Amino acid sequence: MTTTEPAQSRDQLRDQHDYLRLLGARVSGGGANQMLMVALGWQMYDLTGSAWQLGLVGLAQFLPALLLTLPAGHLVDQHDRRRLLAASLALQGAVALCLAPASVQGWVSAPLILALSVVLGMARALQMPSQQALLPSLVPPTLLARAVAAASSTMQAAIIAGPALGGALYALGPWLAPDKAAATHWGAALVYAVCLLLLAASIAAVLSIRHRPTPRRKASPGFAELTAGLRFIWNRPVVLGAISLDLFAVLLGGATALLPVFARDILHTGPEGLGLLRSAPALGALAIGLALARLPIERHAGRLLLGAVAVYGCATLGFALAGSFWLAFAALAIGGAADMFSVVIRQSLVQLETPDEMRGRVGAVNSVFIGASNQLGEFESGATAALLGPVGSVLLGGFGTLAVVALWWRLFPALARRDRLVAG
Repeated sequence: MTTTEPAQSRDQLRDQHDYLRLLGARVSGGGANQMLMVALGWQMYDLTGSAWQLGLVGLAQFLPALLLTLPAGHLVDQHDRRRLLAASLALQGAVALCLAPASVQGWVSAPLILALSVVLGMARALQMPSQQALLPSLVPPTLLARAVAAASSTMQAAIIAGPALGGALYALGPWLAPDKAAATHWGAALVYAVCLLLLAASIAAVLSIRHRPTPRRKASPGFAELTAGLRFIWNRPVVLGAISLDLFAVLLGGATALLPVFARDILHTGPEGLGLLRSAPALGALAIGLALARLPIERHAGRLLLGAVAVYGCATLGFALAGSFWLAFAALAIGGAADMFSVVIRQSLVQLETPDEMRGRVGAVNSVFIGASNQLGEFESGATAALLGPVGSVLLGGFGTLAVVALWWRLFPALARRDRLVAG
């Protein structure tokens, strides 16, 4: 490879206008989603003071995604992926539109937050496969690995700015509310209103994409069609190993659900501190994503993937034991960097191994794995924190992640031996 090739590839990416529109939609929608989750988490903990209830928010998002993922994947392979992605963003906007007046008028409650978390889960069941299937159709295969890295980097920028902005807006509640009792809810309402504006911008960007991939011939959603993605992944050990590694590592090692607890009760900060903590993983991820967009992974992909997940587990242990805000922030940033490294390898492997007519259904299954690792992981964190305390819960998850890496190295030798992202 010549020294000019990466620069030429980046120039080619800048010429992919529909891809850039999708990036804009991901930044706007991703930032809105992160702000929404900051407000939901802090508001739920403020209402209940319960780590268990925080875990239930994750479970409420995961269950509908699990039930709807196979039909969603079939839809994505049969219909216009742009419109399906826009519909999923509109559902999230509807949640923000409901929560804003509920917060201002004082009738927001834990059951309402849980019910709307179910709607968010339904939206994500459609969003993730449509988004994942749309991206590869907007760039040539030779640019896909860099496109994934660049898309992940821009998404991390949104994940940095979104929680920090959400926390700052939430902290404005005392300046807006008519009395102290309503302060926290007025701050949440401001966050939800800004989320709504960002989601509207994201929908406009998605609908402006001109490229329309040729849909597959219409097929009835029978059992064989719905489960095709599952069979495809099961028969490819490298893809199955990569996806399942992420599932169990983040399921055990994720500490996102407990950040409100750590922020208020252990690190003694407010919603603005919570926003910074939620931004920390994205800060580390952004640095790695930008590096990988310039210097893509060419060799030892499998070993690097397993090594990155091991670093993620160690960073989780560091966060649990940090004891101070900035040490906790640094541990989260390191974990985010390691997670981004593994995400770029995993997503590139899955996309390069999957034919276009299968990407919706494979993406749907992949989204269940991601949802299980994130939302079900939040429930696991809340449940174990109720038994072991927040620090004990995160320590258990960090050690569990390291155990998963050791086990997967033996269970999926083809993944450990995988050298290049493109087989051959």
